[in-house]
Amino acid sequence: QVQLEESGGGLVQAGGSLRLSCVVSGRTFNIGAMGWFRQGPGKEREFVAAITYNGGRTTYADSVKGRFTISRDNAENTVYLQMNSLKPEDTAVYYCGATPYIYYNTDYRRYDFWGQGTQVTISS
Repeated sequence: QVQLEESGGGLVQAGGSLRLSCVVSGRTFNIGAMGWFRQGPGKEREFVAAITYNGGRTTYADSVKGRFTISRDNAENTVYLQMNSLKPEDTAVYYCGATPYIYYNTDYRRYDFWGQGTQVTISS
């Protein structure tokens, strides 16, 4: 069994920053690539960022490119999402997902494990 727990969400003003963390526990040897997704009210879950197993490659949604940075520390079983220059449209519940594959995927249906999510609210 694998468990993911996100933290770091909150309420900030537009232009501010937040750093999300996702800690993986349990059978961590099953974990490969990881990603961050978000879901706003009445919207589908959308891709934000993903990172390969060894952290060597990353990819981002166009809407966050240049503002968000995904990273991971495998020794600490943790994935991070640094979010800068936040906008009101970034408001959503942010979820951390994990796959058993080495390479990342932008389709949330390819992720086997999920955390409970952390709320991010950006005020204008």
